[in-house]
Amino acid sequence: MRLDDVVVLDLSRLLPGPYATQLLADLGATVIKVERPEGGDAARHMGTAGESGTGRIFEAVNRGKRSVALDLTDEADREAFYGLVANADVVFESFRPGVVDRLEIDHDTLATYNQDLVYVSLSGYGQEGPYADRAGHDLNYAGLTGLLDMTRRDASSPPTIPGYPAVDMASGLFAAFSIVGALFDRETGGGGSYVDVAMTDVMLSFSQIYAGQALAGDDPRPGGTMLTGMYPCYDVYRTADDRYLTVAALEPKFWRELCVAIDRPELVDRHMSDDPAVRTAVRDALEDTFAERSLEAWLDELDDVDTAVGGVYTVGEALDHPQTREREMVVTGGEAPPRLGFPARTAAAESVPTAVPDLGEDTESVLRDAGVAPEVVERVLDRDADREA
Repeated sequence: MRLDDVVVLDLSRLLPGPYATQLLADLGATVIKVERPEGGDAARHMGTAGESGTGRIFEAVNRGKRSVALDLTDEADREAFYGLVANADVVFESFRPGVVDRLEIDHDTLATYNQDLVYVSLSGYGQEGPYADRAGHDLNYAGLTGLLDMTRRDASSPPTIPGYPAVDMASGLFAAFSIVGALFDRETGGGGSYVDVAMTDVMLSFSQIYAGQALAGDDPRPGGTMLTGMYPCYDVYRTADDRYLTVAALEPKFWRELCVAIDRPELVDRHMSDDPAVRTAVRDALEDTFAERSLEAWLDELDDVDTAVGGVYTVGEALDHPQTREREMVVTGGEAPPRLGFPARTAAAESVPTAVPDLGEDTESVLRDAGVAPEVVERVLDRDADREA
């Protein structure tokens, strides 16, 4: 689905919101990033700087967007924003609940300028509830939704911070999905709409495999479920070179093929045993076996075996992996540094944008193209000039 005719006003900052609108930009949408004149998106200044001097997090999720610098507490700038809204399809914001009301850019207000507007609010806890006004980041949401509790070896081990900000990225993805769905609904006669996406709701929806058990009164515990290391057939094993091999032989056929290939046929009938002592013995046997060779040796040995095994790689190794290269997930070309591409092969994302906008570089052109009154544009530009002076 190409989004070439869709205009998105992106008020979000940092990671989850910009990731959502980056996916839309990858599909052809015109994403206008509305930033504060002083400093802009805080991600511009966070983490390691890329070749442009801008933070790499910002570079990663703001390709191909246009940047407009507006102070939405200022009457002239807010009037200019209303002019943009009149010609937009989507407004996307990630403020805490209540902020948009104070700024007079809430859904009801903006709907008076554009009744067909799709308005999306992405926040940590949603627009209502006892936590709605609380500050938070990925780690807080992971803790609330059970992810941190289940991300440990067993209930006696401390929780481990996930290596990727899973809640942020999942929430951005779901927000993009919600926007596309709302646009489709509008095209089929549904009109404009308001979408409230809570990051904690999104991550709770990822608990589907455990939720039923928990709702039945049997709260799942880390290390005590099929996918958290209860069974030796689904675990990680150290190799002779201090690397790690992943084994996910859940199906009996995969387990059988693995046991035969590693010359441990006596383990075939011990797949997913209910006896803890048997599971311990099987795990010990696998640990001893995999410790005999290097990771590369095991991967070579098991390459033609119909089972589910793999290596544990660093991010750099993963980006350079033959599978990654074949899928062309790393996009190169032009003056832009290498970057990750759209995570699906589709004609709709054949041309992934590359340039990262400087703060406010498109303010004048975007406002004039949107038909904002010339005197309002001049007031905004004069304000910018005064600030730079």
